[in-house]
Amino acid sequence: MDAIVNHLKDKQYIGGAKTLASAVLIGLAASALAGCNNQDVVASSPPQSVQTMTVALIPEAPEWSYVGVVRPRYESDLGFRVGGKIISRSVELGERVEASQIIARLDPTDLQLALGAQKAEFAAAKTSLDEALAALGRYETLFQQGHVAKAALDQRVSAAAEAKSRVERSERNVSLADNQLSYATLKADHAGVVSALPIEVGQVVAAGQLVARVARLDSLEVEVAIPEQMLEAVKQARAEVELWSGGGKRLAAKLREVSPEADPVSRTYRARFAITESRRDIELGRTATVHLIGAGHGEVASLPLSAIMNDGKGARAWVVAADGTRAVPTPVDVQSIAQDRIIVKAGLKSGDRVVTLGLHMLDPDKPIRVIEQRTALQ
Repeated sequence: MDAIVNHLKDKQYIGGAKTLASAVLIGLAASALAGCNNQDVVASSPPQSVQTMTVALIPEAPEWSYVGVVRPRYESDLGFRVGGKIISRSVELGERVEASQIIARLDPTDLQLALGAQKAEFAAAKTSLDEALAALGRYETLFQQGHVAKAALDQRVSAAAEAKSRVERSERNVSLADNQLSYATLKADHAGVVSALPIEVGQVVAAGQLVARVARLDSLEVEVAIPEQMLEAVKQARAEVELWSGGGKRLAAKLREVSPEADPVSRTYRARFAITESRRDIELGRTATVHLIGAGHGEVASLPLSAIMNDGKGARAWVVAADGTRAVPTPVDVQSIAQDRIIVKAGLKSGDRVVTLGLHMLDPDKPIRVIEQRTALQ
């Protein structure tokens, strides 16, 4: 019985030794495979497809912007120079008008009566003058013949002079009444757009009361609010205006005026930028962005947003190696981020090729394959 147990023990020991030896061999083989390092595995990996762009440094020009509204530089409040009842209105709010175009009319009845009265007075004055001059002529003849005294002749001279003055006064009153009749028709002083029309037909208005406001279109501006700390920079910057409805096109502009006092609520200063380009397609009240380009120092690179990544270790760009087979992460200093681009002020140089698409899948040890190259942003 003991012999059988010892035999079984010997068999178990031998089997265990074989099992241990097999485990050791397997571990050595795994170590050998791992020791082959990852270079062979990486080398066998397919190249990562990327899109690149060549960096072109441009002069630094810090840019910032403010949103505003298109306003006219000149805006006239029109009103009748006489009072009366409005009987017609020829324009509507927002309508374009030309110079001398009729805006509205007053009831001319009273003014016509006043003109007729002045004309009658003028006719009577002329008749009186004719009689005075005829009497003066007779008295001069009688005086020369010695039939009247000098005092009587002097009275006739005075009467004729007074009658002449009355005629002149009546003539001026006729002109005044005629002018007042013409004031019953309100006309536009210049071409523009009706921006206010607070009257209706049948309304009685006083002389000088606002009837229509006409904004001129030959000189348009964009009004924006400027923070106090940016006033000096704004005064020295170059300005461009971009209309929200203009398809992204920028128009040249110039700072015309800055309010001397801040708004009591927002504590910002009202500034107006004149659009120097003459454009009849610009409509009042449209929203616009004033872009301000300041004086810069040094050079910067303008890249698409996809060319820079930040995984918590700082902003980096992937620069393609000289042989074009690898991309290396390079720290960069970002100056600003715009709507469709990012401005880098340090870390890159002209001629560098940076990856603009596919950089999140890159590994410095893996090969790359350039499938497309973009042109540099300006």
